Amino acid sequence: MDSQKPLAALHLKGVAITPPVLLAPLAGITDLPFRRLVAGFGAGLVVSEMVASQEVVQARPLARARAELGFDQASTAVQLAGREAHWMAEAARFVAGQGARVIDINMGCPARKVTNGYSGSALMRDLDHALRLIEAVVGAVEVPVTLKTRLGWDEALLNAPELAQRAESAGVAMITIHGRTRCQFYKGAADWAAIAGVTSAVGVPVIANGDIVDAASAQAALAASGAAGVMVGRGAQGRPWLLAQISAEVYGTPQPLVPQGAALADLVIGHYQDMLGFYGRDLGVKVARKHLGWYLEAAGVAGQRGMMTADDPAQVIRALRSAFAEQQQVAA
Repeated sequence: MDSQKPLAALHLKGVAITPPVLLAPLAGITDLPFRRLVAGFGAGLVVSEMVASQEVVQARPLARARAELGFDQASTAVQLAGREAHWMAEAARFVAGQGARVIDINMGCPARKVTNGYSGSALMRDLDHALRLIEAVVGAVEVPVTLKTRLGWDEALLNAPELAQRAESAGVAMITIHGRTRCQFYKGAADWAAIAGVTSAVGVPVIANGDIVDAASAQAALAASGAAGVMVGRGAQGRPWLLAQISAEVYGTPQPLVPQGAALADLVIGHYQDMLGFYGRDLGVKVARKHLGWYLEAAGVAGQRGMMTADDPAQVIRALRSAFAEQQQVAA
């Protein structure tokens, strides 16, 4: 692109984030196998699924699985959620002790099961309590602490700039803003220009999030928000190379080699097998289905309903090889 931005690392207490293109935490999606794949193509930071603070401390298996770090991946953050300062601090100590390089605090999740428990974006309705949680986490660990939130609870409570200022004063090193309110959920378009109010309110790096699906939308988000980088979420589903593509076009880093045909089949099968190894065969087969659907959709492969319901990994792998071979023949 003619408007390429200079590549500058974001430095968070000694942790460099280069390029400033980050993978968003997505519940049920950004598990260790997916984060490892995205990081392999090139990402400044990959963030875990949201982890319930009390559950990870009490060693509940699902929470521990979500917090799995991959010690060989330096660019890993673990996102914590909760409503009690004690558990947030204890969870921060635990994941930092396990090797997390960065700890992110979730104050943006709009899901009712989260906000009804006074966690996630519900904390935007009580900034004093939100600040107590932030202070507890910052005070518990030496690693950088970041914050992810939204523009506000609703159009009548757009208090992200105030929350960001208070978080910065408490020691938060970076703030990511999803350009919607909680009550919008994922409806409508992300308001990148509204993020500029946060960018101008704080001195720490601000990351723009929401509807960033390619280099053009990343450029537009950066221009409208004045942010120091972008965070990509749903756009990476079925396209783990997307962050590297955005970085190449926006910041001039090397273009990733996007697999096609047999090479794409190898990548998808490798991801599938990684999920089976991570979750175990029975659960892994089920968890993998959504990822397989996204890969097939992104590649324009149709008519694979049987693959999506099969329980035999060998059958799924044969179907994947056949589907991507046929897709390449059609494309040729």
